[in-house]
Amino acid sequence: MSFFTDLAHQYIDGEWRPGKGSWDIIDFNPYNGEKLASITVATVDEVDQAYRAAERAQQEWADTNPYTRRAVLEKALRIVEEREPEISEAIVAELGGTALKAAFELHLAKEFLREAVQLALRPTGQILPSPTEGKENRVYRVPVGVVGVISPFNFPFLLSLKSVAPALALGNAVVLKPHQNTPICGGTLLAKVFEDAGLPAGLLNVVVTDIAEIGDALLEHPVPRLISFTGSDKVGRHVATVCAANFKQTVLELGGNSALIVLDDADVDYAVDAAVFSRYVHQGQVCMAANRILIDRAIEKEFTEKFVAKVASLRVGDPADPSTQIGPLINSSQAEAVSKIVDQTVEAGATALLHGRAEGNLVSPSVLTAIAADSPVLQQEIFGPVALLVPFDGEDEAVRIANDTPYGLSGAVHTGNIERGVRVGQRIRTGMIHINDGTVHDEPIVPFGGEKSSGLGRLNGDSTIEAFTTQKWISVQHGRSQFPF
Repeated sequence: MSFFTDLAHQYIDGEWRPGKGSWDIIDFNPYNGEKLASITVATVDEVDQAYRAAERAQQEWADTNPYTRRAVLEKALRIVEEREPEISEAIVAELGGTALKAAFELHLAKEFLREAVQLALRPTGQILPSPTEGKENRVYRVPVGVVGVISPFNFPFLLSLKSVAPALALGNAVVLKPHQNTPICGGTLLAKVFEDAGLPAGLLNVVVTDIAEIGDALLEHPVPRLISFTGSDKVGRHVATVCAANFKQTVLELGGNSALIVLDDADVDYAVDAAVFSRYVHQGQVCMAANRILIDRAIEKEFTEKFVAKVASLRVGDPADPSTQIGPLINSSQAEAVSKIVDQTVEAGATALLHGRAEGNLVSPSVLTAIAADSPVLQQEIFGPVALLVPFDGEDEAVRIANDTPYGLSGAVHTGNIERGVRVGQRIRTGMIHINDGTVHDEPIVPFGGEKSSGLGRLNGDSTIEAFTTQKWISVQHGRSQFPF
């Protein structure tokens, strides 16, 4: 596909160029195995070139009138709107997203771009009083400088854009490393959008590479002051460790093991709809997905019957078919890992109400119940179409089970009494929780992030300004200070 081959390059200092590594990343369609593109990996030297280009370009960009920066973001938004059909096809082809998923990702991407347009004008300074006569304290909000962004494969266009666009709007330069399974949608596609939008050379650089080639060079390099990482908690822990050792700030959006709680007074049919979407959207490859569905025993039988029936009706197949609801997992390793989790959990005594099977990278949905309380499956993030149904007796037990996880990203509570739901939600140790809704939500101005092993920091709205800028104190003495010697 020419769309992919045209973008199968490194993008450094405004130039499209081949990588200089000794091996290639092959970009495959996860559904049919079609080779989409081949990209020679970037080396440590090229990572250095990208960061140095960003460093050279950043100060002039920071000094640029924010209305000028805003105009570039506005143009980028128009380009995404104009090329939406093409980008949607790319999402379907490169990551196996269904048409519904592609539309969902692009809708959010445009919303976040609209917010980034406004962010260019949002940072404001302060003048604070001083106990010293004649002194004025000015507090300026300034860009952090150069930002390193490492994005995942599941929502690559959105989750790259979510850091790249606001960082640029706020006067920073960026070096972006997309996931090796989605180098186009998560990387060079953004470079093309911003290049066509008139972004000056050097401000956005995309390096397609792998830790096997560059090690920790992206993290340890002296230029970036902030690393924004979205991915697994295992890798996030390593990113945090390396960055802390090098006095770099981090924003870490990591994994989840969210619980969707169905209380005894819930609208069962509605809760079933919310739970099925929350677990199976994009084949369950979503950090906010409802891994665990907790059901009050008073309604367990009714909920379970309706949930299993709805899951069994989901169409599994070609993501390019508009009627498909479950497409492929991102690669064969992921498909094998998910199948193994299901098999091991059933062997350990759980009941499979639906036992999904793998055909290539397609994995049909599983629904497991009667899971031992100490089962490791209840503690982990399952990045695949597997639902765990867990009964409980009363709110206190629901809260205890929901909190019995190292993660704390999202969640939901279903109830006929909104304030009851809020009270339960306040007891769940998680960064986000939704009453009478699904667990998968992201909005441009609402703080997004997790607790515990689900991450550090927040993004969106004012939180994004906090993340991608820093404060600088400049005092002015209009009179004369008195010194003791």
